[in-house]
Amino acid sequence: METPDSKTTTSPPQQQEPDLKRPKMSTTTSEDEDAATTTPGDDTTIKKQRYKRRKIAIFLTYCGVGYQGMQKNPGAKTIEGDLEEALFHAGAVPEHDRGIPKRYDWARSARTDKGVSAVGQVVSGRFYIDPPGLVERLHSNLSPQIRIFGYKRVTGSFNAKKFCDRRRYVYLIPVFALNPCSHRDRESVLASLGSGSELVKCLQCSERGRKVVGAVGKRSFESKSDVSPTEIWSNDKDTTLKSEIKEEVSGLMDNGDGDIRNSESVNETKVFQNEDSGKKSETTESGISSNSEDANANPEIKDEIMVSIENGDDKNTKSEEEAIKGSGFCYGEKEKERFNRILNYYLGSHNFHNFTTRTKAEDPSAQRYIISFDAKTTVAVEGIEFVKCEVVGQSFMLHQIRKMIGVAVAIMRNCASESLIQTALQKNVNINVPTAPEVGLYLDECFFTSYNQKWKDSHEELSMKDYEEEAEEFKMKHIYSHIATTEHKEGSVALWLHSLNHRNYPDLRACDNGDNITSEDNNGRESTMVENMT
Repeated sequence: METPDSKTTTSPPQQQEPDLKRPKMSTTTSEDEDAATTTPGDDTTIKKQRYKRRKIAIFLTYCGVGYQGMQKNPGAKTIEGDLEEALFHAGAVPEHDRGIPKRYDWARSARTDKGVSAVGQVVSGRFYIDPPGLVERLHSNLSPQIRIFGYKRVTGSFNAKKFCDRRRYVYLIPVFALNPCSHRDRESVLASLGSGSELVKCLQCSERGRKVVGAVGKRSFESKSDVSPTEIWSNDKDTTLKSEIKEEVSGLMDNGDGDIRNSESVNETKVFQNEDSGKKSETTESGISSNSEDANANPEIKDEIMVSIENGDDKNTKSEEEAIKGSGFCYGEKEKERFNRILNYYLGSHNFHNFTTRTKAEDPSAQRYIISFDAKTTVAVEGIEFVKCEVVGQSFMLHQIRKMIGVAVAIMRNCASESLIQTALQKNVNINVPTAPEVGLYLDECFFTSYNQKWKDSHEELSMKDYEEEAEEFKMKHIYSHIATTEHKEGSVALWLHSLNHRNYPDLRACDNGDNITSEDNNGRESTMVENMT
């Protein structure tokens, strides 16, 4: 029996308040969410259209003239800078992400140097692609030099740089550049005097190389003469010009040190009779100004570009037009076989530290792999025949392709032996090699083979197949025409060939003669080594 004292009052158990749930982290920005607003006195809720960022790969092309390369550089006009601004104005990038490409996972497949064009460039990032019409909105904010082919949805982890397996570049080199007799340097013309095949000055290139008085560092590429070289040499009976130029070159030889001392005696205006029209025209033979200020401001005066003129009996003499074009040189089977053999030395994995700038041999980035390199076809653009050099590699360094072309052209012109490439690819050898002009180079296509194989069942293939017609049209209209026009007006390759000699590049001859060239031992100390490559 229980007593009253034994009864105890039991209170109900105290209930604990439930823990508040943590708010979920949103992966979208405020622009991605629905913005619900309620009008006063009305229960109607108005929702804005919902747009999400999508990871896409954008295919584009551009002509590099006037741009300082692809990669964005503060204070410089670049393709990337213009493209970022166009994406913002097109609504693909929000205001708070403007100028900060990391926030939308920006990546490019390849970097192109100053003046270099591209046919199949690819960039990637997270953008607002809605409402429809993104490509049209981008074009309205871009220069006609930059065109967007289209875009494709990709995986969230896609990166245009990291997922690119290979890159193909094309370099258009004029056929005359491979002719050892065309556009020779001054030393060659002096050495040819008295021989059966003499060289004279190339008037057209001489005029292009002149500088404007008072404008240091700038060239006047407008011809000072109204008579073209072909018209000058069209009169077979008039041999006065040939003999006077020969006397002029002989006078230059008497200077001994190679400098032009008396420019007034060189700069004489001659009057020539045009046999067909019967009219007289004046032209400056050498393009060298008698103004001492102009002569001092123009170091190119000392190194005028040459063309080959064959001397002999009138019956055996070749036509003057053929002589100016390089004595009938053509890119035949023999020349094609030799040029491709030279380019094949680059194939495989090598240390390309001599084919770039600011990269040491010990740097792992100097090791590059070249998959293919050939020059099997030619293309004629605006009267100039070009050899199409195609190189495919995993990646390339600054100026690498232009230096590879420069060495190959030097070998074709007999300025160096084929063993020069093998020497330049050695890790312990430092040599200076020529760099071809940038105007003939363009990025042709970027390849995503591994990505396409892995995601072929769920995502579109990343390639230029869908844009081939548009790419070909843009290439012929903008890139090819620019390359040919630049060569016609400025003679960029012709002027570069003028500098391709042993005085400017002594290492070209060092590999032939077994001379000393700079090398480094394992400790990084410079030493000399003798290469007997003959």
